[in-house]
Amino acid sequence: MRKLIAITAAVCAFCPFVSFTQAAQPWIVFDGFDGPGKGKHIVFVTGDEEYRSEESMPQLAKVLARHHGFKCTVLFAIDRNDGTINPEQNDNIPGLEALEKADLMVIFTRFRDLPDEQMKPILDYINSGKPIVGLRTATHAFRFQKHKTYAKYDFNNKEFAGGFGRQVLGETWISHYGKHNVESTRGIVVKGMEEHPILRGVKDIWGPSDVYGITTLSGDSKPLVMGQVLVGMNPDDEPKPDMELVPIAWTKTYKGDKGKTSLVFTTTMGHSDDLQNEGFRRLLVNACYWALKLEEQIRPDLKVDLVGEYKPNAIGFGTHKTGLKPEDHRIRDCGQDDRH
Repeated sequence: MRKLIAITAAVCAFCPFVSFTQAAQPWIVFDGFDGPGKGKHIVFVTGDEEYRSEESMPQLAKVLARHHGFKCTVLFAIDRNDGTINPEQNDNIPGLEALEKADLMVIFTRFRDLPDEQMKPILDYINSGKPIVGLRTATHAFRFQKHKTYAKYDFNNKEFAGGFGRQVLGETWISHYGKHNVESTRGIVVKGMEEHPILRGVKDIWGPSDVYGITTLSGDSKPLVMGQVLVGMNPDDEPKPDMELVPIAWTKTYKGDKGKTSLVFTTTMGHSDDLQNEGFRRLLVNACYWALKLEEQIRPDLKVDLVGEYKPNAIGFGTHKTGLKPEDHRIRDCGQDDRH
């Protein structure tokens, strides 16, 4: 048995996909294979109580690493007492210093109340001119109740109107427009935007996310996909009568405090089961390419297949998987035959 364990460890040590040396750390790194993303580092900042970003973002990171060659680091909300992934711990995301060397930040957080030493790397990043991709509750990424130094970025801030969500991503939290967990979303490409690189090969977008309400998108936001509210939770359900189309994916730019301008992509979809939809996965993969100025590498047939088993827990408060640590998201095989 010891010999078998030693052999397995030796084989996995040479696997280029997962950094097994990171197993003891409160994050996980997927090193990727050769591909268009080789040499680019994407850092995922997760932490929301409801939509299972702690499961969907590791899966997206695996897709980007295995099929496209990006190095992907996934950060989690970590329980201060036992070191497990706990999205209800709203004031602790270790490893944010990884953003200093990141080429892209993908953020999917909700109402985080991070201490100053954890907020500072995020703010340094958004003022660096480097790109940002935000999902769903990132429109209301921060709510500061204990830590006030960076209250400017609170979702409800009045002076820096709408805080991080509205100023950086394009909108803050407004409302559920479709009925939550009752009315799903069909994505409709905006007329005239069909040739945008992010939409290359994208079709049949659907997800159990309900459409979020918005006021107006800020800055130079350009909608790419509109959300059509459906009467039920199936992709072939009828549109709900008298419900207008609402933007659910857009691009914009953000000029930070240092005068540097970032490319930004935002989507208000992000239910964990949205990722089961190929059109939505392709939208996200293409958005990462675009944000990194790799749009010429976007092909309509880029591989976006799920990697390994993906069976997230149901969304909701208190429904996250308990007892898991970041290394539990590692890929357990080292095969390379399906990398492109």
